[in-house]
Amino acid sequence: MSKQAFDSDVLVIGGGPAGSAAAAFLARAGRGVVLLERDRFPRFHIGESLLASTNDVLRAIGADEAVRRAGFTQKWGATFMPVPRAAFDDLLLRHAAASGADLREGHRAIDVAFDADGVTATVRASDAAPAAYSLRARVVIDASGRGALLGRKFDLRVEEPRLANVAVFAHYSGVPRPAGRRAGDIRIVARDDLGWFWLIPISPELMSVGVVLPRAAFRAFAALDHEEVLARAIAETPVVAELLAAARREWPVRVERDFSFGSRAYAGDRWLLAGDAGSFLDPVFSTGVAIALESGLEAAQAVEEGIARGDLSARSFRRFSRRQRQRYLSFRRFVIGFYTPEFRDLFFDDDPPERMYRALATVFAGYWRPSIVTRVWVALFLALARLQKRIGFVPRREAAQREPGSVYSKT
Repeated sequence: MSKQAFDSDVLVIGGGPAGSAAAAFLARAGRGVVLLERDRFPRFHIGESLLASTNDVLRAIGADEAVRRAGFTQKWGATFMPVPRAAFDDLLLRHAAASGADLREGHRAIDVAFDADGVTATVRASDAAPAAYSLRARVVIDASGRGALLGRKFDLRVEEPRLANVAVFAHYSGVPRPAGRRAGDIRIVARDDLGWFWLIPISPELMSVGVVLPRAAFRAFAALDHEEVLARAIAETPVVAELLAAARREWPVRVERDFSFGSRAYAGDRWLLAGDAGSFLDPVFSTGVAIALESGLEAAQAVEEGIARGDLSARSFRRFSRRQRQRYLSFRRFVIGFYTPEFRDLFFDDDPPERMYRALATVFAGYWRPSIVTRVWVALFLALARLQKRIGFVPRREAAQREPGSVYSKT
């Protein structure tokens, strides 16, 4: 099939951080890109924290200055920068369009067909005539989020039964914060049932407050509606109850279930998965946006190299696939560990070894392939957690017995 038969070089499905990063990079590289987004931005999306490693991606797609000018709330710790996702995602989407991508909001890909020469997507516009239309491209990057168009088509999703958790959350005003530049700090509050609370500043007025409960713990709330679940969880968690004593809920209560999963494959002939379309982990370490941005950029780089070589086969994308799996597994071990008492005994210890803590902070800042020295300290921490399970060399205290400074997240 001739080049003229293609509507674009690359079709990107989904305008979230992964899709916008991929589209911006490829458009800036001179490739023809169609970016489909079924919604119209700005739109609500949970996940309000950026890891430090996202700065590298923002620079690579030329969006770093725009993000700085937007004035998002900063956290002066080693790990997180909270942002209002509706504004952040909208900024990235507009940046992709400004970079040269053909942005089509309100357009949803409902199927993708593959042949030896290219990819044909069937697309429906939500605000136009109901008739679908076709788009032809050389390759497709699926960044369609947890709806995972290609993940469903090829049955790629691998569930995580050990992380079958439920998140219940809303936004509040009137939540007290530390003074000065630490006002933007995130707080993580552990619960005795191995659940945990997040308190994430979104703006000078709003705080995202949510509880994540393992499915076994959530059963105790089964008879309650979502508002009652959140209210009861707050009431029985003293640290959170004190912080929210004078707060006011400003948003409806929302719920997310069973949100952790991996993938059997991250790429194939003429297709790649980016962001949540490939995998997603429990948000305890705020890895969601970082993984989305990095995988979106890496998918775009793999596609650019593949087009330049004239090879868009699964073989050409092996390095991309390997990195996605390694990143997922690297963070997964910490997330699974967080839901064990022995991990928390060490993680929330009042006086942890400084070098070990710094090593963990490096990984939790998104740098999942750190130096050899850092990896040694991380391995030592994980080994100590296994030892703690057997002999309990660190005194075990219930979360409710901890001083507030040891319950809050490390910064």
